[in-house]
Amino acid sequence: MGERKLHLNAFLMNVGHHEAAWRLPESDPAAGIGVDHYVNLARIAERGTFDSVFLADTPALRADVGQRPATSLEPTVLLTALATATSRIGLIATASTTYNEPYNLARRFASLDHVSGGRAGWNIVTNAVVEAARNFNLDELPSHHARYRRAEEFVEVSQKLWDSWEDDAEVHDKSGVWADDRKVHAIDHRGEHFTIRGPLNVPRSPQGYPLLVQAGSSEDGKAVAGRFAEAVFTAQQTLDEGKAFYADLKERAQQHGRDPGDIKILPGIVPVIGSTEAEARRLESDLQDHIVHSYALHRLATLLDVELTEEDLDRRLRPEELPGEDQIETAKSRYTLVVDLAKREDLTVREIIHRLGGGRGHRTFTGTPEQIADTIEHWFTCGAADGFNVMPAVLPSGLESFVDHVVPILRRRGLFRTEYTGRTLRDHYGLRRPANQFAQPAAVPAQQS
Repeated sequence: MGERKLHLNAFLMNVGHHEAAWRLPESDPAAGIGVDHYVNLARIAERGTFDSVFLADTPALRADVGQRPATSLEPTVLLTALATATSRIGLIATASTTYNEPYNLARRFASLDHVSGGRAGWNIVTNAVVEAARNFNLDELPSHHARYRRAEEFVEVSQKLWDSWEDDAEVHDKSGVWADDRKVHAIDHRGEHFTIRGPLNVPRSPQGYPLLVQAGSSEDGKAVAGRFAEAVFTAQQTLDEGKAFYADLKERAQQHGRDPGDIKILPGIVPVIGSTEAEARRLESDLQDHIVHSYALHRLATLLDVELTEEDLDRRLRPEELPGEDQIETAKSRYTLVVDLAKREDLTVREIIHRLGGGRGHRTFTGTPEQIADTIEHWFTCGAADGFNVMPAVLPSGLESFVDHVVPILRRRGLFRTEYTGRTLRDHYGLRRPANQFAQPAAVPAQQS
């Protein structure tokens, strides 16, 4: 077993994760639907030998389109384009188990894995936006628990579909046998949410099935992660919280009979990088000055399920006006994170907005490349992370700064690869190719007497 190395994922979002990034002079407000923009970002991350790039997704248009770029291309389609423009970096897309069907989604990710030569990953989400529900024949959002019950069965069915072709099912014998039909299996699944015969009409892909990623940190989300996830994207504000989450997920994986090393924990970090600390603070201040408070207030009020106006900006939230977590049916873990942050640091509404503006609850860090590298190394060596979900405040400049100035420091410290050593996303994450659940074990030859 080699020395433990960091895993770095580049979370690509439009022109940056800071909600005011699009208003900077350098930014192109139309970049979010530009394939060339994402090709450039993927190539920058690949130059930095990142494990993967990641595209989030919500199948709904945000309510207030006047305040920031709101459109997004369907991520598996976009990643197919990126697959042809890159050669080694992994390609992870979000897709909802609430608003898809297993057959279509399993086929889509198997196709992406084939097109990319084994670089596909699926970020499994249930989606907590009521606007999405209303785009899929539902009047209201299904309950949090119901969404996760469906998600567990959805992933189980998807794994069966990916395994419905054994690796050697295709024979390609031109004498008349294209495939061995004994090695192509109907899955005949009948469960609470799905009745699916199968098999898939795509052969087993290079990775067996895509890397499985999960991003929910609620109790239901952690239960799904412990059973299925191979990488977990999470928002953690403090080192102690990060260590507790890390230990919890490793234990949950072990309870399912899994090797704890086979689930990689990647907290989000929003780095704002300057050549000096003063320069980094100026960049941060410039971004905060461009926040549109009316938009940020609406988002915060929606997350916390409270009424907020601009008159509330300089007051602190009262505990009695906030609902309990058990009353929240949308993003439970993010709600808890924001409420805890506000209490712990005694923040006003304005201060909460500024803290969330960079990464919607993910940890922001402003400083020099050395300081960024120091905090990454500290979390990595203290048992709070296997790597990081890097979320540049501004794109492409923030990703370029990280690749050109932080990555070399991590390499010099022996924490991160200097070159790719594998071809697939599973190779990058140090994960085995999963066995096929339908394949019969090879017959053992009888010993001669």
